[in-house]
Amino acid sequence: MEKVLVTGASGFIAEHCIIELLKNGYSVKGSLRSMNREQEVRDAVKTETDDTNLEFCKLDLLEDDGWEDAMWDCDYLMHVASPFVIEDPKDENELIKPATEGTMRALKAAKKGGIKKVVLTSSIVAIAYGHNQKICSSHDWTNTDKDVGAYNKSKTLAEKAAWEFINLPENKDLKMTTIHPGFVMGPLLSNDTMGASASFMARLILGKIPTLPDVYMHISDVRDTAMLHVKALKSEASDGKRILTTSTNDYHITKIAKIVKDSGFEKVSTKVMPTFLLRVFALFNLQMKGILKNIKRGSYKTDNSSTVSIFKWEPTPVEKTISDMALSMGKILGK
Repeated sequence: MEKVLVTGASGFIAEHCIIELLKNGYSVKGSLRSMNREQEVRDAVKTETDDTNLEFCKLDLLEDDGWEDAMWDCDYLMHVASPFVIEDPKDENELIKPATEGTMRALKAAKKGGIKKVVLTSSIVAIAYGHNQKICSSHDWTNTDKDVGAYNKSKTLAEKAAWEFINLPENKDLKMTTIHPGFVMGPLLSNDTMGASASFMARLILGKIPTLPDVYMHISDVRDTAMLHVKALKSEASDGKRILTTSTNDYHITKIAKIVKDSGFEKVSTKVMPTFLLRVFALFNLQMKGILKNIKRGSYKTDNSSTVSIFKWEPTPVEKTISDMALSMGKILGK
């Protein structure tokens, strides 16, 4: 039985990846920054599969300890772990350093450990910012010379560092595919509401977002995203490719809110905050400052045709993705 090391195992995407791997006959080693979260992940996985071929190890993106040991009995690496914050930090290196250094630690250990292939979780934010492309594809890169925000910059620089490493002549035997979701939504497996989309959904359902920013989002279904991570492991056609898991069209945040409201949550607001007011708040609120960058980006489409072609992917309807997340969050909140 082939074994996959999944980093950041307690994350929303990673939990779904673990389930998909187990269902497809792999054994899984999940890495955690704190082993206190092991039972939480096991409980989440049990909601979808009884497979017990799951073990855990302790790894930190900023620490060398354990990385090489974690790889020795694994065949593949799924590097999902990456730091995320709801608002831009005052020092962008709080995100950039762990994202880039953690990625390089993982790749160097994978090389030494004889890993066959790496599937790395990147993001649409490494593709679509710092320029005004109206249709963004896997060939585009976020321009980090522009003010694109710390998170977007961290994902872009980490991915660029990864490709530079993979493309070195001495690393030609190590294959890699990067996966690029947008705003990831879908059913929650645990009661953790700290992630970006989970915290947004919780606040929306509880009526704690009285007015919405004038932003557009590209939605990715977490189940589709996990499935594509797993399929990429054995797909030679995806070697060296950047795989988008986003909806072709973006969705205005009010449309997302309406789908949630129509799923039975009456407290959801669909009112839009005037942009001039958001600009005022952004002067002293880092979260608002980050949102303002997304407003400036505006609406755009993504070209996911290569994903459809390589994997014969049929995306989950966005309405179902949003509704499924709302209903699962409703259960967590007792609504």
